[in-house]
Amino acid sequence: MRILAISGSLRDQSTNSRLLRAAQLVAPSDIAIDVYGELGALPHFNPDLDEDAPPAIVGRLRDAVGAADALMICSPEYAHGVPGTLKNALDWLVASREMPGKVVALVNASGRSTHAHAQLAETLRTMATNVLSFTIALDGRRIDEHAMAADADIATALQNVFAEIARAQNDYSTRA
Repeated sequence: MRILAISGSLRDQSTNSRLLRAAQLVAPSDIAIDVYGELGALPHFNPDLDEDAPPAIVGRLRDAVGAADALMICSPEYAHGVPGTLKNALDWLVASREMPGKVVALVNASGRSTHAHAQLAETLRTMATNVLSFTIALDGRRIDEHAMAADADIATALQNVFAEIARAQNDYSTRA
């Protein structure tokens, strides 16, 4: 299984980005996790730019989503909302053929950040995805991805995310 991981934070050392890199470290051998790295470089969404052919960077995003069996999104909350760069990426994907039916695991790294998580779930359901919701409450713990991967509770929680993604993917495949 191939999972495209997207951090809603542009900070390389954000808790959300570290958690996705920890997921790479603890993923079973039959799961490949690719971390998307061009979020901040995407142009502002403009339907006029998407009429004939989208900008190349948007095409790469859509190709990455299309090649993935599932998505894993981990995002901070800014002023009770979704970071603009993440919402922008989703806007580029709204009318694309890659999203409908896709399993999307929303992983919340903070038990206190509930507004953005709920907004992301609503946006993704509107995009006809199969949303799975998880909280791995790190709440201010300043540890890197290696320490997260070595922490039995965090590693187990990530393993549970993988198991639920596989279950949802299998359920979808069985129905299709």
